Amino acid sequence: MIRRAFDILVAGLALALASPILVLAAIAIKLTSRGPVIYRQRRVGRGGAEFDLLKLRTMVQGAEQLGAGLWVDADDPRITRVGALLRRTSLDELPNLWNVLRGEMSLIGPRPTVPEQVAVYTERQRGRLAIRPGITGWAQVNGRAALPWGQRIELDLQYIEHRSLALDLRILARTLPLLLRGGDLYRGETGGWDLPPLPGYDPPRSGTGTTENGAPRT
Repeated sequence: MIRRAFDILVAGLALALASPILVLAAIAIKLTSRGPVIYRQRRVGRGGAEFDLLKLRTMVQGAEQLGAGLWVDADDPRITRVGALLRRTSLDELPNLWNVLRGEMSLIGPRPTVPEQVAVYTERQRGRLAIRPGITGWAQVNGRAALPWGQRIELDLQYIEHRSLALDLRILARTLPLLLRGGDLYRGETGGWDLPPLPGYDPPRSGTGTTENGAPRT
């Protein structure tokens, strides 16, 4: 209950403070490309329940049916000029705060993934679905998209096993500098295991539940 109250308080305040940015971003999107301002994509949340993740649209309309489909690279030609800026600064994720208010997400937790991705999870990897997905998380502040998929999942599982208020505050403290400098919180070009594993965590050995399979970036 305390965590949920914190999510509602911070998400509501952040949305209020960010409203001028959202308005300006919406105008820029409408003036420079055809299509809706808000992009909705089906994602999987706690317990396998699906929901519509809300983001500012950064790509041309119908991008999932073009080019690489769900795969998105930094220089993807489907990304609009305004979208490139929004993605670089992570401002396109601001509507995620509405998902937090609706109870589909939390401020901190594993990033929600698409159903196609969840369908190939191993039994261990399905442990990511034990809690609400988050806007930021342990994997985000440890390199995120620069890491192999199996390592990202292990970081998420590591967080779930050691979840605490102190760890959440540590993640938030590392998230803010990444956002301010346009870092790789969601789609970075660089990064890695820049923090040691949490005390007491023993990751599985090779062949015991994680894979290095490619997956759509989220």
